[in-house]
Amino acid sequence: MTLSAIQSRVISACDSAGRDPSSVTLIAVSKVQPLDRVRAVLSAGHRVFGENYVQESQAKWPDLRAEFGPVQVHMIGPLQTNKAKPAVELFDAIHTLDRPSLATKLANLAQSRGISPDLFIQINIGSEPQKAGVLPADADAFIASARALDLPISGLMCIPPEAENSTPHFQALAKIAANNGLTGLSMGMSSDFEAAITAGATHIRVGSAIFGERSYS
Repeated sequence: MTLSAIQSRVISACDSAGRDPSSVTLIAVSKVQPLDRVRAVLSAGHRVFGENYVQESQAKWPDLRAEFGPVQVHMIGPLQTNKAKPAVELFDAIHTLDRPSLATKLANLAQSRGISPDLFIQINIGSEPQKAGVLPADADAFIASARALDLPISGLMCIPPEAENSTPHFQALAKIAANNGLTGLSMGMSSDFEAAITAGATHIRVGSAIFGERSYS
């Protein structure tokens, strides 16, 4: 698969759903990918990327931004509270706000900096004990508490259970967002982004289908 093939599939999914393709942001997930692959996607004109690790991103993106110009980089992996400061300085958006301590830290940083990345609250949409995220039953209260801290909440993010049909989970996330007046929906990955677009995704996170399989060696 290539970037252009994924872009074509996004357009087709939007057409089928009666949506404008410009309403969906394709985040190319470049975590643990060799720099030559990332450069190839940048050279093809793509400018929105996703990363999981603060340290890897610090080593990678300042030089790539200097080389290619403005690039949006989104944090889509778990964020440790002690890494929040470098994260807000590096990332344009953070998709994994998932606990009160992180919300407080991000609010303090936003206040001192006068600016904040866009923030998505991660919802543990399948209520899986091994996964991070706010439980669906607690979502309304958590969204309200984050807003009370003056955090710029753009929307919600989820990763559905691996062995289940993603569509009901995407629909459940969309319902929580709508109930709270949120329009951003970060959902859908390489295997299910078309279903996510049908359910209203505004941001899809596609990695291996663009870059090829990762090597963690």
